[in-house]
Amino acid sequence: MKQIYLDYNATTPIDPSVVEAMMPFLTTHFGNPSSSHSLGRGAKESIEDARAKVSALIGCDRDEVIFTGGGTEASNMAIKGIMLAGGQAGGHMITTAIEHPATLAPARFVEKMGCELTIVGCNDQGVVEPQAIADAIRPNTRLVSVMHANNEIGTVQPIREIAEVCHQHSVIVHTDASQSLGKLPAFVDQLDVDLMTIAGHKLYAPKGIGVLFVREGLDLEPLLHGAGHENGMRAGTENTPYIVGLGQAAFLAASLLDESAGISEALRERFWKTISQHVPRAVVHGFEVDRLPNTISIAFPGVSAFEMLKRVPEVCASLGSACHSSGDHKSGTLGAMGVAPALMEGTIRFSFGRKTTVEEVDRAASLMVEAWEAMVL
Repeated sequence: MKQIYLDYNATTPIDPSVVEAMMPFLTTHFGNPSSSHSLGRGAKESIEDARAKVSALIGCDRDEVIFTGGGTEASNMAIKGIMLAGGQAGGHMITTAIEHPATLAPARFVEKMGCELTIVGCNDQGVVEPQAIADAIRPNTRLVSVMHANNEIGTVQPIREIAEVCHQHSVIVHTDASQSLGKLPAFVDQLDVDLMTIAGHKLYAPKGIGVLFVREGLDLEPLLHGAGHENGMRAGTENTPYIVGLGQAAFLAASLLDESAGISEALRERFWKTISQHVPRAVVHGFEVDRLPNTISIAFPGVSAFEMLKRVPEVCASLGSACHSSGDHKSGTLGAMGVAPALMEGTIRFSFGRKTTVEEVDRAASLMVEAWEAMVL
């Protein structure tokens, strides 16, 4: 049975050109980038080339790109680096109820360390309103962290408007752009953010590599201490093969952005047309606002999404975030939106990617319709 992969928000396959770029650094080009000999210098030059490609994708200076071990580390570095600055916990942080656990968990951690934390909600379309952030800001607020696009339902957040409110109060702004990068433009100056998280494996690069954009002049407490790699912000010998791979993935993302977005949106709408024609009362979460072009979150009425997916092993999709794929998970995003429990129980996220074909979309839609009909009729 050939599986149909519609879970690109969970992870992406490594692009063949990314593998090709990485291979020399897994074999012959194995030098330590800190070494002064030719093998070391070659590795260092390749890392800086990758840094330039990432900086071009998000529109920042090279020195503002800090390579990490993934998106989770990048968000931890941003939150802990600001809220534990100088080795002392303090101040107030704001985040939202629709964030990924990679943001919410470190936010809860710094709260335990003595920081104050406010978690704001969203409207019924899954959008965080700038006024809600403005209302939560206090005199001692240090950091606001709001994701660029939601991983479960794809809603795009008004980051620039939120940043404008925050900067009026001299508050630092972090956004997790793991889901949006490569699907939407995400230039740091246009978004007006001070910190940005990137996860390589959402971008056709390997798992285990990421980036934290750190605006020049921002003072962060390092998460890892050691020999001062990455401008002293992330100690540890650089993972040259994966950094090179992420650089190539960033180059591809910049080159293919408009084309990929258009194709993904067409596939998404084709999929929904079939579902909507055969599943009465099916609901798309966040339907009325800007969403990622590749993402659709559908509530199938009268069924358990977990049981429905078990009936269709050919289709790879998620109940919501891939980090919470168990049958008893209750989505924090849908809960914050006020979605009724019955609709929440029947919600499945489908996300499309570069390798998705029209034939796969049509086949998957038919299989989902058949599964729903078998359960309710």
